[in-house]
Amino acid sequence: MPNRIGAAIVGAAALLLATSAPATAEPVTGRADSDGNVIGYQVNVGDDWLGTIPTSLLGFTLSDGTQLGMYCVEIHTDIDEEHDMVERPWNDYPNAESPFHEHRAEINWVLHHGYPAKSLDALTAQFPDAHDALDALEAIAATQAAVWHYSDGTDLNRDDPLSGDGSDEQDAADALALYDYLTGDDNTGISEPTPTLAVSPAELAGEAGERIGPFTVTTSGTIEELTADLPDGVKITDADGTELTADAITDGTELYLDVPEGAADGAVSFELTASAAVDTGRLFVGENYDEKPTQSLIVAKSDKTTLTAGASAEWTATPTTPPTTTTTTTTTTTTVPPTTTTTTEAAPVPQPKNSDLAETGASIFVPILIGLVLVGAGIGAMFVVRHRKKA
Repeated sequence: MPNRIGAAIVGAAALLLATSAPATAEPVTGRADSDGNVIGYQVNVGDDWLGTIPTSLLGFTLSDGTQLGMYCVEIHTDIDEEHDMVERPWNDYPNAESPFHEHRAEINWVLHHGYPAKSLDALTAQFPDAHDALDALEAIAATQAAVWHYSDGTDLNRDDPLSGDGSDEQDAADALALYDYLTGDDNTGISEPTPTLAVSPAELAGEAGERIGPFTVTTSGTIEELTADLPDGVKITDADGTELTADAITDGTELYLDVPEGAADGAVSFELTASAAVDTGRLFVGENYDEKPTQSLIVAKSDKTTLTAGASAEWTATPTTPPTTTTTTTTTTTTVPPTTTTTTEAAPVPQPKNSDLAETGASIFVPILIGLVLVGAGIGAMFVVRHRKKA
């Protein structure tokens, strides 16, 4: 199964492996596009030139063609349509002195409760005293003015909130009502939006024979593809060793590179592809901001886009443990046979067990032997006598 993971774009995986840099989330980039602007009423937010400021839901085109709607968070800086803008975390907002840092949660709440996050019908229902209905001109003016209230410390002129463009007192009253709601007590703030797709950490290392991880996936989208060119035996798994596919990966999933024991030194990168919205509240800053400050923009209207992120791991072969040498000490023991002492004992002399049966065996044969001796002697004497007579 590992060979099938991401087979559709193995070439892309090979390209990832060819670089020594860890695979990280590709930065989301785009450009301000005035052709996509939706005009709002002009607002009065201060004295002098700030007395009348045009408002717009600003058009913005991502590098993949996705269209977004943005609001400005730097009232004193011009928009640059000639250079790319790069998505950054809130902590990377480049103006260290800006009220944005203190009030970014309130700005995010404005974006989620203003226009176009809330439809004109929904906003109109919220303000039953609005004449006819809230229109886009009023809603854009009120929402942008509320953002500037927090990002730049400006206040909408309550006596003359709107200027020109054919606005009248009723339009001004509607815009002021929405502005007051967005900057009022109901605004309790919304924390920084979840990254649409990220893998952390970007790189880990380990040894063959173990699961290297975890790599934690953070996403607000749907994972559509997992791409990796894995060596034989190496798998992408969960903590229990179950192999994972794209449809099993969601926000918070922990990934591991399961490297079999005995594998040689190696490294691999993997990449996730997700379909996700660039969340409302995401911040875009000019790529050359440090050299030429440009107006930073924040997402007010999101749309689906394709995002990628990845990570890499490397491992070393399991160290070979040399065989343990056991030294056997042989102890030679000389066994001296024990000294044998031979004791000669006299043969036991039969003792009479009963005086009536003393030497019973001898009393039977002795008379017979004597008789035989005597008979033999008599025969021998007779033989001698006869022999003499013949002589």
